[in-house]
Amino acid sequence: MSNDSSAASGRDLTQGVPLDEIADGGMVSGQVGDESVLLVRQGGELFAVGATCTHYGGPLADGLVVGDTIRCPWHHAAFCLRDGQVAHAPALDGLKCWRVEQSGGRAFVREAQPAVAPPRLNAAKLPESVAIIGGGAAGNAAAMTLRREGYEGPITVWSADAAPPYDRPNLSKDYLAGTADPAWLPLRSPEFYAEQRIDVRCGQQIAQIDPANKGIVLADGTRERYGALLLATGAKPIQLAVPGAQLPHVRVLRSLADCDALIARLPAARRCVVVGAGFIGLEAAAALRTRGLEVHVVMRGAHPMEKVLGAALGDMLKKLHESHGVVFHVGADVSEITAHSVKLSTGDELPAELVLAGIGVEPEVALAREAGLAIERGVAVNEYLQTSAADVYAAGDIARWPDPHSGERIRVEHWVVAERQGTVAARNMLGQQQRFEAVPFFWTQHYDLAVNYVGHAEGWDRVDIDGDPDAHECAATYWRGSRRLAVATVGRDLESLRAEAAFEAHA
Repeated sequence: MSNDSSAASGRDLTQGVPLDEIADGGMVSGQVGDESVLLVRQGGELFAVGATCTHYGGPLADGLVVGDTIRCPWHHAAFCLRDGQVAHAPALDGLKCWRVEQSGGRAFVREAQPAVAPPRLNAAKLPESVAIIGGGAAGNAAAMTLRREGYEGPITVWSADAAPPYDRPNLSKDYLAGTADPAWLPLRSPEFYAEQRIDVRCGQQIAQIDPANKGIVLADGTRERYGALLLATGAKPIQLAVPGAQLPHVRVLRSLADCDALIARLPAARRCVVVGAGFIGLEAAAALRTRGLEVHVVMRGAHPMEKVLGAALGDMLKKLHESHGVVFHVGADVSEITAHSVKLSTGDELPAELVLAGIGVEPEVALAREAGLAIERGVAVNEYLQTSAADVYAAGDIARWPDPHSGERIRVEHWVVAERQGTVAARNMLGQQQRFEAVPFFWTQHYDLAVNYVGHAEGWDRVDIDGDPDAHECAATYWRGSRRLAVATVGRDLESLRAEAAFEAHA
């Protein structure tokens, strides 16, 4: 596993590259016509694939070759070198591939290869239909995977959200900051879902699921049958429970509608109080500062995101936000909210025209609980993401699964994990019996600083810091005894990819 981007972009790969210029596991960047292409040598074989990640456009030349995959340095999407297919979310589309020919000690990139056709499946062994409850990351990934794997039966996505599946991580980042075009948010167009025969029904509340009879009941009493069911109901924001919490200028940020309602209030707001210093709170604080609002963050602990990242990286984030003008109120709770201010347990009163509550979420398990499924601080699933009911799977924020890397049963509330689980659940609906063994990954963005995190550590004995957090160039390794649980990196994308690959190798 190496990263040898040895040639300048612009080299015409159709004219050939000397084989001795391509190290094993290395890459050469170049062009085929007007397209950027990577020529990759791995295990004695040569591959030519598109040079740009299909997720957010990350440069794959700065990524890592692991086995027969190439991985993006930004958000850890992975692609198969042999056919360009997506190996790991968050990418939804594969890479274009070209044929490579060797002659006279040189490698020549020839014509583009056709896209891989879905396999032909034995319909007799497949569910007669698939129902997906939830139109978020897991549900969308599952629907797309079913079609990519060759499933031809009916697929219905029942989503409580008013909008078709969209890029939720963007809401607290560029979209809230006003730097993302709203057209970027939809994960797919309506035409795509129509072409793929994926029936996405938005604004639909499911009142009940009936595993014994393979049915679901809509809020209006309508009953629908399914052959296999995926529960991907996600999580809901925890509401503030203080006087004034129901005032109209007190908002949460979970859905696109939440974000649009928040944005609609910005013209009349000059000062915002953010309650909570977790992912949503801090990312939203950065976005609102980008828009020019005065931002105060109220938090119980001494360091932002300390329970996830530890004191050193939490202090780094606090200093970063303070350098952008954010004011922190540590060791404080909100005691009351009025029309024009927020009163704190410390006695301070903060003027505010806008209040954002980012104090966490709780999994939406009501449907599962009422149906008698096993509940374990989430919906309990096995290594195949199967629930305690036949033909019912769960994925995303609600699923608690046996993680082979930490040796614990865990539940993770992050986008990439949800997408990867949706993919595996879909394959298992088709009888593939694939264990969910992906290493948990998330990223968080604050201004121009990103933190990448691989693994899972709900608690640790020590944190080893390599590098300088204040210089925004470091890695934090979280340990319990002699077991490495997780690695967080800042300014070290390649190291993050290597840590992920190491966790995979030792599962």
